[in-house]
Amino acid sequence: MAEAGVRERPTDRAGAAHGRRPARWKAVSAVLLVLGLLGTLAWVLLGSRLLVVRTVEVTGTKLAPRDRVVATAGIRLGLPMARLSTGSARSRLERMREVESARVERRWPATVRIVIRERVPIVGVERGGRFYQLDRHGVAVADGPSRPPGLPTLSVAAPGPTDASTLAALRVVHTLPERLRRQVDIVEAPSAESVTLRMSGGRTVVWGSDERAEEKVRLVDALRKTAAGRAARTIDVSAPEVVTTR
Repeated sequence: MAEAGVRERPTDRAGAAHGRRPARWKAVSAVLLVLGLLGTLAWVLLGSRLLVVRTVEVTGTKLAPRDRVVATAGIRLGLPMARLSTGSARSRLERMREVESARVERRWPATVRIVIRERVPIVGVERGGRFYQLDRHGVAVADGPSRPPGLPTLSVAAPGPTDASTLAALRVVHTLPERLRRQVDIVEAPSAESVTLRMSGGRTVVWGSDERAEEKVRLVDALRKTAAGRAARTIDVSAPEVVTTR
């Protein structure tokens, strides 16, 4: 009886196996090539001297010295660029008292750029024989033995970033247009609702609370254009509906 079907010859099986072996070797070679390229890339980024920090640029600083900014950021020359943690560097910089915000950027192949936005002092306050410069949030950004030129002096019982009187006085100063701010000599705030501006030349502006600031600025400007306003030693705009001069 004849056998059904056709038997596979040994030579056929050998040929198929021989064909599969080169295909497997090609796949293995491709994998090894990719691994080699990845290893080379990792070495270039993390281990070689090709892509390392060679220059650190700092912009936006007036109060904080450049060297202290770089040291605080923890960026050292020779550090592989890929190992630099820009987020950690930014966090360290923003803990500096002079810094309101910071940005750290890689500029390939070898430069790190630090962009600083500093706090801006708007008043000075005297404590213990030293003068501290406060920004609009009440943070002391600098201090020294003498009154800072060009800044009004703040007079409050307990100056600081959590004191209501301090914050009210700072909001008033911050909202003043430059033409008025330059004339302020002393800012007094026995309470948050009782801010008074002592102007250069001897005039006093009783401001009251920090509310309705724009309206109060317009009233002061309008009064200073009148004969009564120019002659007045005190202008009271604490209640804008009933402005008084004396």
